[in-house]
Amino acid sequence: MSNLERDPAELTCPAEGAGSAIEVLRPRDVPLGGPRAMPVRRTLPQRGRTTIGAWCFADHYGPDDVAETGGMVVPPHPHTGLQTVSWLFEGEIEHRDSTGSHALVRPGAVNLMTAGRGISHSEVSTEGTTTLHGVQLWVALPDASRNASPFFEHAEVEAVAIDDATVRVFAGSLPGVDAEASVSLFSPLVGAQIDLPAGGEAWIELDPAFEHGVLVDRGPAQLSIAVTDDEDDAALVGSDPLAVAGHTATLHHAELGYLPPRHEGVRLRAVDGPVRVVLLGGEPFGEELVMWWNFIGRSHDEVAEFRRQWQADVIGRDNPDGRFGTVADYPGDALPAPELPTVRLKPRA
Repeated sequence: MSNLERDPAELTCPAEGAGSAIEVLRPRDVPLGGPRAMPVRRTLPQRGRTTIGAWCFADHYGPDDVAETGGMVVPPHPHTGLQTVSWLFEGEIEHRDSTGSHALVRPGAVNLMTAGRGISHSEVSTEGTTTLHGVQLWVALPDASRNASPFFEHAEVEAVAIDDATVRVFAGSLPGVDAEASVSLFSPLVGAQIDLPAGGEAWIELDPAFEHGVLVDRGPAQLSIAVTDDEDDAALVGSDPLAVAGHTATLHHAELGYLPPRHEGVRLRAVDGPVRVVLLGGEPFGEELVMWWNFIGRSHDEVAEFRRQWQADVIGRDNPDGRFGTVADYPGDALPAPELPTVRLKPRA
């Protein structure tokens, strides 16, 4: 998916410190292209938290009535230095990219595209889709892998039971779950959909080396994390480790709960009705990233050069076989890049 904001802000993403309690992040609404603009809810990146592990972008959309919004129509656009992860709850999206891949995104399967040094792709909801509902995610590639050749993968995802929950791991692996997503990753990560029936409860084991985010699609969802043995607050000693203020939170629709490292699990409860969440996690990402529009780089000059090449090679059609290639059989023009800011891209406080 493209970032279609007309004036995308630059972001430099350093490794961030973490406390011990649950932090609640609220989304902002972003229109996603087209004359009627399908709305999405963006929880990453934002000021205060730009990454969770290497997950650096999270758009949550739907249930969207395609008859009203026109659905998803994202023309060919570029990416560098990242992977896109497409995961649907409902509907169908047609994917085409400059490596020649042509695939459909459907519920129960994951599409992962590795941009590496550069790729272009398009995403359009199919004619038979009446409702579109899902998440679009980006993963930042570490410096050692960010210039890899681009490629595309599609994988079916197995559902497994944990307590009352149904869990589908679509990226990486989750402790205690035998099923592992068969797509390529370049840093330790996990991505999973977790569903609970009304009144249900599940203890989801976590890798304590990871930080995690729990994005609520259907809720409210109650989260509880245990107080760790090295908790600084002496007042917590002797407390119920799953009922300490700040360590239990109720998350509502589209909110994301951030869980810092050092926790070995989270208790999920569906108190008022069925719950569906997307769990994202990974080892804290220790590299600085400059994110602007659909590019991830390491400096202003690098991102500016990506933009120049896209505008010249693809929009200007000077070199269709250049860094980003060409999306074959797309019935329309590629998406021009916005203008760069008038000042150099630099770290944001």
